[in-house]
Amino acid sequence: PTRPRVDTPAGRPAVDGRPGGIGPAADDDDSAADGIGVRDVWAAARARRRALRAEVRRFTVRQRRRRLLWGVSLAALLLLVLGTIGAAYSPLFAVDKVSVVGTSSLDAATVETALAGQLGTPLPLVDSSAVKAVLVAFPLVESYTLEARPPHELVVRIVERTPIGSIRSAAGYTLVDAAGVALSTTPDPASGHPVIVASGGVGSEAFRAIGTVFRSLPADIRAQVTDMTATTANDVTLTLGGTGTEVVWGNADDSAYKAVVLAKAMTARPPDGVSSYDVSSPNAVVMR
Repeated sequence: PTRPRVDTPAGRPAVDGRPGGIGPAADDDDSAADGIGVRDVWAAARARRRALRAEVRRFTVRQRRRRLLWGVSLAALLLLVLGTIGAAYSPLFAVDKVSVVGTSSLDAATVETALAGQLGTPLPLVDSSAVKAVLVAFPLVESYTLEARPPHELVVRIVERTPIGSIRSAAGYTLVDAAGVALSTTPDPASGHPVIVASGGVGSEAFRAIGTVFRSLPADIRAQVTDMTATTANDVTLTLGGTGTEVVWGNADDSAYKAVVLAKAMTARPPDGVSSYDVSSPNAVVMR
């Protein structure tokens, strides 16, 4: 059987006896009105991401400050190093004075003039090989060191060779050091230095023994020596000028001890009353 038609006040037919459309249709409209759309979901997601980023920034603020501080410090240090290097290699630190120190026999002014080629060169760029090439021309230079004194001074410290005596040659008398390096040649023996006679020349054992003995002598005795001779390394003999007294030294062993013994013997009996001192056996000195 069919259900009876019931007219509602709005003139619409009722469904299942519920007038005015009140029922499931009305409930669907309410649900659509209260539902969440796609835009709402996106907005909520963006808000959540913003909140998360804010939390991350809040918890990492110290780390970011520390990184910034390190970055600024490293940048400042790099700028300082680059600025220093740039200034050092610039004309601000160019050499305008060369000072030679440590000379006694050499004329320092002559050496400074020879090194004038380094003037105008930045201190870090001073050519050590060029300096060496100049100093090789001075035989008295045994060694040297370079010292930069910013902003404009280059100091050359020289160690001179110590002459021990003159050896007679075809050209005259050649002044040599203990290594046999020729320092100068003159027609006559160099004043203040003894004459050396060594069998085999400057490359012999006899010459090396003479050099060792001479360097072991005290300055006051060294100044009195006028001749040094040796045919082998075991028969070094010295002659004291003025009195012609001989000093029989023997070999170069224990030369420092022999020098002390000789000084005591010369004090006890001066050379003007002695013809010879024999210190070849330093524990049993013989004086004649």
